[in-house]
Formats: sequence, structure tokens, C-alpha cells
Amino acid sequence: MGLDLGAHRIDSVELTDVKGTESLERFSVRSGEVLIGDRAYGTRAGMSHVARHGGYFVVRFPWPAVPMETPEGEGFSLLDALRTLPEAAAGEFAVRFAAPDGQRIDARLVAIRKSEPATEHARKKALRERTKKRVAAVDVRTLELAGYFFVLTNLPPDVSAESVLQLYRLRWQIEMKFKTLKSVLRLGKVAARNDESLRVYVLAKLLVALLIDALLDQAESFSPWGYPITPDQQLAHDSTPA
Repeated sequence: MGLDLGAHRIDSVELTDVKGTESLERFSVRSGEVLIGDRAYGTRAGMSHVARHGGYFVVRFPWPAVPMETPEGEGFSLLDALRTLPEAAAGEFAVRFAAPDGQRIDARLVAIRKSEPATEHARKKALRERTKKRVAAVDVRTLELAGYFFVLTNLPPDVSAESVLQLYRLRWQIEMKFKTLKSVLRLGKVAARNDESLRVYVLAKLLVALLIDALLDQAESFSPWGYPITPDQQLAHDSTPA
């Protein structure tokens, strides 16, 4: 699902079976458009897809799956770089990564240290996932990396590291959208027993969601006066003589 963060409206939906995976490659990218995604979207294929179509990405990523190098082609150590970050201040590092076809994609690693409570929460989550996946041990690097928040972006350098991190925060809006779909439209409880009926049910619910978004977008044009007021709009004057 794609969400237009400016209008807070769903702008794209693709329904797949359980084998379908989230990917930036599923989205049509317009030149100059900025796509924000969580860790599931931080793949080399997806990010290179956005860059090749003239768009920009701001995504978290699973660190073992996206090997990085310096702009000169030398190895880049994620942990070594993060350890140089100052306290409570954003930092950035020029990097590049290889697309699946071997083409190098220039990017910036933007990062900041987490607070102690946020770090502790992230480490506990990593340990819970180890238990859930029945993994004998957690990589010590994973526990250390839990102390940092970092994203990859190809936004131009005039967009500061602080602005990139603030921009990523807007991604939470899609989580709120899903919460609304589940609570208001009850999309979390699908009353279907086979693939065909499930598809009809889910798409019907999403159609209702799109109609609601459209109505909310037009709400400024509803009564009592029937049009949105813009700052430079000339309103009618009272010409009644005194």
C-alpha cells in the first residue's frame, strides 16, 4: 500500500498472496518523488528501482543485506562509522551500494544515536525475535546496532541529515492508516474462506477506504459556503450603506 503523505490519502494498492513481498519495485515512481519505507523496503533492487526512475528514497534497511562501500569503491564498515557519531546529533556518510545488475547507486547513510530507553527497547525486541525464530544466539553486532537509528537516502546533500530523519518520521502515518482500516473498517478480521472471496472482501473494504479519503479531501468544499478559503482570496464586502 502507498500513502500520499501530503494529502494523507491512499494512492496505490496491490493485493498479493502470502508469497508476495513488499518492495519499492511495486510502485510507479515519478521523477523527483520521495518514497519513504521501513526495513522491509530497504532492498538493493527496490532502492535502485527508485533511483533509476528519477526518484528519491528514504528507507531503513537490514544491514547484512545491503553491503556498502565508499564513493571510491573501498569497503565501508557500518559499525565503525556509527561509533564516530556525536552524542544527540545526526551524522551522515557518503556511501554507495551495488544494484542487482552491478550498477553502483550513490547514497548517504544518515544516522543518530538512540536514547538509552530506546536502545534497551530495541535490544529486547531483538532478543524476542531470536526466541520466536528459534535462533541459538543473537549476533553481537545486532545488539550494538540497536543503539543507533539509521537510514539510506539518495536525497541531494542540501537536504540536511536532520531533515532526512524528520522526514522519515512521517512514515508513521501509514501505520496509523492501517490502524484505522483495522479498527473502523474491520479489515483485520476477514470474513472469507477461500482466496477468491478473500480478494473480493479485502478489495471492497479498500474501495470504501478510498471513497472515505476522497470525501475527506473534498470536505472543505462542503456547506455552509461551499468552497475552500485561500489566503489571497478576495471575499465579498458588505456594501450596505451606513
